[in-house]
Amino acid sequence: MTTLIIRRLLLAIPLLLIVSFITFFLQSFIPGDPALSLLGPSATPEQLAALRAELNLDQPILAQYGIYLSGLLHGDLGQSIFTGQQVIDSIFERLPVSLSLIVATTAVSVLIGTLLGVVSATGGPFIARLTDIASLVGAALPNFWVGLVLVSVFAVSLTWLPATGYVPFEISPEMWVQSLILPVAALSLGGIATVTKVVRDGVANAMSMEYVRTLRAAGVSRGLLIWKHSLRSSSVTLVTVLGVIFVGALSGTVLVENVFVLPGLGSLAVSATARQDLPVIQGVALAFTVITIIVNLLVDISYGLLNPKVRVS
Repeated sequence: MTTLIIRRLLLAIPLLLIVSFITFFLQSFIPGDPALSLLGPSATPEQLAALRAELNLDQPILAQYGIYLSGLLHGDLGQSIFTGQQVIDSIFERLPVSLSLIVATTAVSVLIGTLLGVVSATGGPFIARLTDIASLVGAALPNFWVGLVLVSVFAVSLTWLPATGYVPFEISPEMWVQSLILPVAALSLGGIATVTKVVRDGVANAMSMEYVRTLRAAGVSRGLLIWKHSLRSSSVTLVTVLGVIFVGALSGTVLVENVFVLPGLGSLAVSATARQDLPVIQGVALAFTVITIIVNLLVDISYGLLNPKVRVS
């Protein structure tokens, strides 16, 4: 297990470098001029040239990346072109919002998906087919469209929940929950569909195994067979799927946070792209990569704990 962790951490280093270079290279194709966006259309050519030189925008792309990489290796992600705030500070300010949304989405996906999967596996052909249709529809609907529908129904028409905004947990736990209900519901549909499918197949397969039939003949209750023995057999696959759901929710925050006006990393990425704030774009991309690496590492560790055959000593 120790060797597995070390290998994953060593692989993370070149991955971060590759992602940083690709992001830096691709953002150079964003149309527009950051200097012009910052100074406005009334700026003189001399002012624009001076600002481009100050921001190193007059350098070749490889030279710009070299300057950025030098700062990155010293723990400096740069500062926002428009606000002057350190990028690392902006990321840590908004990270709790995105993590709250993603963790809640993953938890809801697991709880509801597991329940629906068990019901689908044990409820007969009609229930199984109905669950399959619902899962297919849930996976196909775009989360930003679902978010708009939820806002229209539950925030505008019924006025049960706030349409936009985020309240930190330390200010009001109740309002924190209320501010997350609609965005979590919008992000969870795809995850619920995936977990339902995985759990349904795992439980159905386990219930047909010889050892389960033996336990049933020995008088073990049906509930215990399902919730203990059958679910355990699908736990490894479910852990892998959880990693996929978490990373998928991470990418989904880019749209959902803007629909619900949540001050997270996703909305920060969109606003930075619109303003061509290159250091912030680069910082958010690295933050997403680091989170993905950590999640995949935790999945690998969990996989090794659940399945001793894959452990590496």
